[in-house]
Amino acid sequence: MSEWLISLEGTEAGHQAALGLALLAALLHAIFGALQKGRFDPWLSRWSIDCWLACLSLPMVFLVPWPEPHMWPIFAGMVVIHFVYKVLMAMAFSRGAFTVVYPVVRGSGPLFTVVGAWLIFGETFAPLQWLGLFVLLAGIFGLAVYNFLFLEAERDTLGPALIFALLTGFMVALYTTYDAYGIRATANPFTFLAWFFFLSALDFSLLVPMVMRHRFRGVTLRPLLQRGLIGALVAYGSFGSVMLATRLDKVGEAAVLRETSTVFAAIIGWLVLKETVGPRRIALMALIAAGAVIVELAG
Repeated sequence: MSEWLISLEGTEAGHQAALGLALLAALLHAIFGALQKGRFDPWLSRWSIDCWLACLSLPMVFLVPWPEPHMWPIFAGMVVIHFVYKVLMAMAFSRGAFTVVYPVVRGSGPLFTVVGAWLIFGETFAPLQWLGLFVLLAGIFGLAVYNFLFLEAERDTLGPALIFALLTGFMVALYTTYDAYGIRATANPFTFLAWFFFLSALDFSLLVPMVMRHRFRGVTLRPLLQRGLIGALVAYGSFGSVMLATRLDKVGEAAVLRETSTVFAAIIGWLVLKETVGPRRIALMALIAAGAVIVELAG
């Protein structure tokens, strides 16, 4: 499997596979965010997801080639980056509605990532791709501004929620670029994926019960753990898909296409979380999708 994936790197087939993986990651990441924001405290939701990821991923590290020595410092940096990301994400979700916070997180990420991909990997965007990126960003931030102006829920904490969301967006760009570097630094991409899911899940699994024990009061563990299992399985598809996409093709394009997750998130927020969606928000979501299409067609 790994030999076949590696053979696709830099080919048209690899480009098409990366496109499909990035769009799959977009859908799954929106579901993942909704699972963390939904029924339970976001801190507990993430704890449950990470517990499952740690348990399910432990056997996998023995089924892939052992990491090369130079990978261990890379893994250490990855753990720190993802821990900060998860803390900021939980702080944003605990203060703002899903359809308010999520667009800001995903909207700020691709711009930072495109710049990072240029600095680290030497990737460049064509002029029309930049146009598509700014169309996508206009839709995402337009959606965030609309939500900020017209949604009445959680008004008191909306300002801090948006600040944390913007900081989280920067961390999304950082982990996307860093993970792309990591998965390219090892001979076997599945070695990176197996250790990524195991190591990055240990922090919340161990720390939340120790420092946030009060959050478990009155919580029934069975439904929390059931939701965590679903979230862990979705995380495999979401994070795994986008990292494979960044190995097969350009990091910047994969990051931009993944941000169509904002469209999926708005649909989920409307259908599942019962958050308000009107014609203006639908138009802004269409703008996001149009920007992604421009980036792909102009590539």
